This record gives sequence, C-alpha cells and structure tokens, in this order.
Amino acid sequence: MTGGPVHGTWEPGPAARWEDAFLSGNGHHGALVFGDPNADRVIVTHHTLVRPDGDDEHRRPPRLAAGLPALQDRLLAGDTTAAEGFTDGRPLHWVRPFHPAFQLRLNRPPGDTRAACRRSVDFTTGETTATCSTWTSRVFVSRADDVVVQRVTAPHLTLDLSLDPRLPGAPAGLGVGHGAVLTPEGALLSLRARYPGSDLAYTGVTLVAVTGGTTKLVPPGILVEGATEVLILTRVRRHTGELDVVTEGRALRDLPDGTSYEGLLDRHLALHRTAYDRVTLDLAADPAERALPGSALLERPRCTALLERLFAAGRYHLLSASGMLPPRLTGLWTGDWDTAWSGAFTTNANLNLQTASAATAALPEVTEAHAALVHGQLPHWRDNARAVFGTRGVVAPSHTDGESGHTYHFSREYPLHLWTAGADWLLKPLVDHDETRGGHDPRTTAALAEAALFYEDFLTRTDDDGRVLVVPSYSPENRPANASWGTVNAAMDLSAARHALLTAADRHPEHADRWRALADRLPPHRTNADGALAEWAWPGLADTYDHRHLSHLYGVWPLDEINPYDTPELARAAHRALELRGAENDSAHGHLHHALIAARLGDGDRVAHALGQVLDGDFFHASLMSAHYPHRDVYNADAAHALPAVLLEMLVQSTPDRLVLLPALPENCREGRLTGTRTRFGAELDLSWTADGTVTAVLRPDRTHRIELRTPSGAEPLDLAAGEDRVISVKAR
Repeated sequence: MTGGPVHGTWEPGPAARWEDAFLSGNGHHGALVFGDPNADRVIVTHHTLVRPDGDDEHRRPPRLAAGLPALQDRLLAGDTTAAEGFTDGRPLHWVRPFHPAFQLRLNRPPGDTRAACRRSVDFTTGETTATCSTWTSRVFVSRADDVVVQRVTAPHLTLDLSLDPRLPGAPAGLGVGHGAVLTPEGALLSLRARYPGSDLAYTGVTLVAVTGGTTKLVPPGILVEGATEVLILTRVRRHTGELDVVTEGRALRDLPDGTSYEGLLDRHLALHRTAYDRVTLDLAADPAERALPGSALLERPRCTALLERLFAAGRYHLLSASGMLPPRLTGLWTGDWDTAWSGAFTTNANLNLQTASAATAALPEVTEAHAALVHGQLPHWRDNARAVFGTRGVVAPSHTDGESGHTYHFSREYPLHLWTAGADWLLKPLVDHDETRGGHDPRTTAALAEAALFYEDFLTRTDDDGRVLVVPSYSPENRPANASWGTVNAAMDLSAARHALLTAADRHPEHADRWRALADRLPPHRTNADGALAEWAWPGLADTYDHRHLSHLYGVWPLDEINPYDTPELARAAHRALELRGAENDSAHGHLHHALIAARLGDGDRVAHALGQVLDGDFFHASLMSAHYPHRDVYNADAAHALPAVLLEMLVQSTPDRLVLLPALPENCREGRLTGTRTRFGAELDLSWTADGTVTAVLRPDRTHRIELRTPSGAEPLDLAAGEDRVISVKAR
C-alpha cells in the first residue's frame, strides 16, 4: 500500500450553506465554521440548548396502568385495534427542540477576489482552518477547557466582530440583550437570549484578545483595526435569572494558556488526538483520489478513498458530538431553530445506530456519554414503568430532548408508550463496553436489575402452553399488515426481554434462578410462510415488509441471540426477512441498519448494496455530515456516525467467546489494514488482508481466555494469554 488514508477533508472555498460548514465539537459545545475570508461565520451550539415550551404538565407519562388488564384481555381475545384506545387522550407532543445559540460574525473589508481560498478540517486535532492570501482563521473546540477557540491572523488585520442571534427559525419573541466592554487584552462581548414566556435563558460570553492595532466599541460588537492577530474564546451557558458575565469573562481570561492559541490547542490534543488516533482503517485507496476535496470524492461514490474518508470523518464527528450527552439526530450541530424531529434523541433506532462503533472503534468517550444519558434519566424511566404498566423497574422512552426521560411523545399511529424493549436496547452498548474493558460498571449492573424487575412484574399473561406473553407489544415503528400497531409478542420485545433477564441474571446471582426461569418461559421466534423470521411471533399476524425499521432483527444485531454459527436455522430465517425488507422512504438509518444485520449474517454483497444505496443517493454534505433522505434532504447524523460501524462489522466481529475475521467483505475492499480495534473478549486487534487472499491478525489480549476463532479458512479454538501477542495468518478461500 502506498501512503495512507487521509485524516481530514478540505474544500477550495468557503461554505455557502450551514450544512456544508466544517464541524468541531467537544461533546458540550459545537461549532459550524464557514471559512469565508471576508464575512466569516461560526455558529455556536451547546447540548443543553433545548427550547422550553411552557407546558410541563404534558411532559409526564400517561397514567394508564389501571386499564392495562382490560387491554390485555382484549388483545388476547383477538381485538386487533384494542391498543388504539390505550391513551389518556392527549394530542401528539414533540419533545423540546434543540437549537443553535448564535453566530460569531467576523466581517473584513473585501480582499483580492482572485486569491485562492481553501478551508479544511483536521480530524486528528479537531481544527478547522481557512486561508485566503495572507488571511488565516483557525477554530477548534477544546476538550480540555470547554471553550470555542478561534484565531484570525493577517497583516494589518481589520474586522468587525459581533454575536448575532439572527438564525433561521429564531422565535420573534426571543428577548435578546447585547453587552460589550473594552478590556486590557481587547474586549468582552456577551449575548443574552431569554426564551419567550420562560424564565430560562442562555448567554454567550466571548473574550477577544487583540495583538497590535486598536479596538473600538461599535455596538453590538467591536471594530479591530491594524492588528496582526485576534484570539476569540467563547462559551455558552443555559440558566435561569441573569448570568454574571464579568465572572464568566474572568474564567475565560484565567484559563491555563488562556491567551496562547498553541497552548490551548496542546491541552486539547492530549484528549482529542489520543482518542481519535486509536483506530485507523486503510483500504489501499488511490493516492490521487485521497488528495481530492470531499465534494469531489462524493462524486465518486464507489471509490475506496471515499470509504476511508467517511470512516475517518464518522469517528471524528462521533467523538466530537459526544461528551455531556451522546450525539443527537443532528450530532451536536444545527444552524436552524426548526430542526427536524426536534433535533432530539430518537432512541428506538437512531441513537444506538449512531453509537454502534463505540466499543469496537475504541471510543469509550462515546459510551460514557451514552451512559450519562441513560443513568441521568433512570428516575424518569421508573416513572414510565409505574404510570403506564403499574410495575417496578424501568421503561425507556422512544424520544428524549436529553433532559426529560419521561414517555410523553406518542400517538395512535406511533404508540411509542407501548414500547417495552427500550431499556435493554439502550443498556446493550453499556454491556458491550463492560465486556470490552473487562469489568462491570456498578451503575450498569444496577440498571440491568431494574430492567429485569420490570419484566418480572409485566410478564404475567400466558398462552395455553404456559409461555409468558408480551402484551401489549410494539415493533418500532411498524404494524402488522392485518392489525393495528399495538399487538402481542413483537420479535424485538421477545429478544429484549430474554436478553435483559439473562444478562441481569449473570450479574445478580441472588436472583439468577428466578430470572433465567422467566426467560425460559418466553416463546420462541416464529418463522412465517415466506420462510422469514416473523416480526410478530403471535399466530395470525401478517408481516409488513416495506419499512425502514428492522426492529424484529434485534436478535441478530446488536444481540448475539441469532447467528449463523449457533442458530443456523434462525439465521436463515432472519436472512430471508432481510431479503424481503423494503427501504420504505429511503431513510439513511434504515439502509445502514440493514447493512449491520447483513454483516452479522455474513452477506458481503448485501452490505455493499446497502452502503451503495447511501453513497449513490447523495446523502452527504461537503462537511461530510449526512442527511436523513437522499439528495441531502434534512441534516442528520445517522449515516455519518453509523457508517464506521458498518465497515467494522464487515471486517471484525466479536463476542466474549468468539472472534470472526472478514465475515462480510465486499468485493470492492479486496485489500486493507485495520489497526487498534477492540474486541469484547478484551484484546486489541490489528488486521490486514491482501488481494491474493492472505489474512493476518495480531491480537494483544489483556485477559487469559479461550475463544473460538472463525476465519475464511474455517473455525478453531484459540487460547489467549494476557500480555502475550498472538499472530494469526490464514488464507482466505
């Protein structure tokens, strides 16, 4: 292989749309950088910025538990529409929408329009850089100091700088106040925005340090003339009452290396670069294609250089969006107050798909952010279980704004309050993380017990064979062809209940016998007349195939319940279900969910086809952030963040007792090298493969363990000793 993959992307000019702006973030603050030398803009975001709606009452789970037995009776008696009335009559309420804070505007007198301009983002540092003639702007969001940092340099630099709240969709009643004072280093700017009809507000504080020249107040900002450098430090706080801007400014001034861009960057790199550099994917791409700007690569959707760059960009954006919370539907970024689906967390598919690579791609920072969301909302999950189902334990919502974990977003067509699999689905990445690192997080262990307690109270109805039933049951976000949305024994619910009970039993020996016995009483999956794994195991319910969600194949991915090695008949039925599945409205998450399941089933051709649907469908902006629909319709992080997981799953799969190498390698990836990936049996792995069929893996285990090794040459046991590297070399068939 010549050279190596590119860890960044670039464009030959500034962004015209916020969707194309290059991104930086630290999991708290985000920045969208346009890179315009004459009228630069940096849109600042923060994970906490969700717009209040003034109606706290509807953000409560519906109190329906008293009516649950009657609903169960009706569903089991064959009333296929019974669940449509299982509601408190409220209209559909969306969760509170995520929104941007403001934009930093830096306007200069027009320069030489013939000068060549370039903007780039370096994934290894998190820096975006824009250059044009003698002007340079560099921006990053510090993971060490939680601050947006920008430095602008040019000879005789003249610019006006202001904080501008005018962004698309900003409410007319937003109460905006500006502040600007001169300071010894330059100026302190502030922007306070109070939400209409609320005591909540957010305030941005920007410290400007000017080298050379003069600084003047020009409300609402400042005018800098004749400088050689301007350093800009920005933070956003959401609060009630008034924020002490002077104290916030002092905190910015007192940052370690606070007036040194390079010093601030070095502190940031110790965290960001360390995380980003852990894993690299090299697909032996053409060096000439590797040198292309991102927009040009996107016009070559089948070239391996594009896959390399999207893998690198996906890990970079996923890391950058994860900190106090995991990534939203838009990651950590938006330039519009009217963000689709509230820019929230959709937990019944999208969130887990976005974070699917966290364990394998060695990004525990992402899993820790996911854990922060889960554990921070457990009290609300308990409320959901009590109010809707009258049980102990926990039930997770399908949508959350990041603050409330209550179930209140549901309707007749989307009875999301009936979804009981959510806790297991959201805890599964935390279980994978524990397996990878070789220890049990006591918070996860406790939450698993609460999931099991829910099922202990909920699974009280039985069929004629004594099998316990999941009733009501819901398969996100689909319905049977011959029944309504709320039904009995959705395949996802069965898999989740079984997995939750067995996983909790493994960690709680005092309850293990009881929980394993309950898991054993759950019914098996059903194969329908088409030979496909049925989405509902209840007899008589017909499948609806053309749908973007693949919830019923939860047992294949991310669970290990159904696989070609231990359960070949069920795996064949699952594969048939995948063959019959349509794409419905071409949602990016549907295509990549399809690819993840195909990889688990060893179907490399189907993985390639699903990837092709996204790459051929013009889903990616020049920023290499993605869209929800083809032709870059609706800014959305699903494809950008999930694509690295697909590439990893087609190359390496692991369980606590098994390693599978190259299970679903597409034909167009005949040569490559993957370094630094992690396995669930506690080993780091480097993998290389060549066009002549040679496969070499180097395992660096931190635990002594026997696993089953599966390669294209077959299966064999493999003994690993902690601290002793193992080199595996096989020939692919």
